[in-house]
Amino acid sequence: MKNKESLKKTIAERLKLARELSGLSQLHAAKMLQMSRPTISEVEAGRRNVSGAEIVQFSDLYDVDAKWILGENDEEQSYVESKMNLAARKLSKMSDEDVNKLFKLLSAMKKSR
Repeated sequence: MKNKESLKKTIAERLKLARELSGLSQLHAAKMLQMSRPTISEVEAGRRNVSGAEIVQFSDLYDVDAKWILGENDEEQSYVESKMNLAARKLSKMSDEDVNKLFKLLSAMKKSR
């Protein structure tokens, strides 16, 4: 079992990696999670604790396993990175207008679950 600081660092690093590979800025992630951009920054820097509910929110947004975020599922890392790299490449080719439409669509889909 990891100590508290080691776990906090793992969570921070993986959340940043997942966001970046998803092609999202801190601002876009914050908007979709209904958080402030500084909150995302503090989480990714390891200066803010993340609740279990927030881990689930991040997991859903970035489409990664919560266990991976917590450092419990290292073997899935290459799969997750490949999937997220593909999504990031697709997003990077979209116009800002289409990205905003996509975020709105994703948000609506999440609310309908």
